[in-house]
Amino acid sequence: MATKEQKQHVVEELSEILQSSGSVYMANYKGMSVAEINKLRNDFRKAGLNFKVYKNTLVRLAMEQKGGYESAYAQLAEPTAYVFVGDDNLAQPAKVLKSFLKEHKRPAFKGAVIDGSFYGPDQLDALSEFKSKNDVIGDIIGLLLSPMSNIVGALQAQGSNLVGAIKTIADKEQ
Repeated sequence: MATKEQKQHVVEELSEILQSSGSVYMANYKGMSVAEINKLRNDFRKAGLNFKVYKNTLVRLAMEQKGGYESAYAQLAEPTAYVFVGDDNLAQPAKVLKSFLKEHKRPAFKGAVIDGSFYGPDQLDALSEFKSKNDVIGDIIGLLLSPMSNIVGALQAQGSNLVGAIKTIADKEQ
């Protein structure tokens, strides 16, 4: 049994993780074998993520300290493993879970809290399709540059058409 000081240390650690990550995925690992859990942990580790089990009451205390996780409180029951993730790869945990669930029946995805919004168990597919922050920035830059390249292309095309027309007229006159 952990002492009160140890529990407080875990709550502080979780508060710091929540502060730096901003998003959390939750999965019920009940019924999984040790080998399955280890494989899933390795899959997350390969993706640069940490799949870890904490006491639900300690996670709730940390969430209450941080604020913005009220929608997840109902999910803090039964054996739960957590993946904390930053804004740079919000879809990665969903992709790892979705891939793992193709071959296994568990874990049961309980939900995710991303920027204060709760995404339920039925939204794993949608979460796996989220773009990373860098992808979104790239898309925005592409959209902003697109009109410029269209204008340049149109000017070049008009210029070549105009030059071609003048050359054709000059050739006819000779």
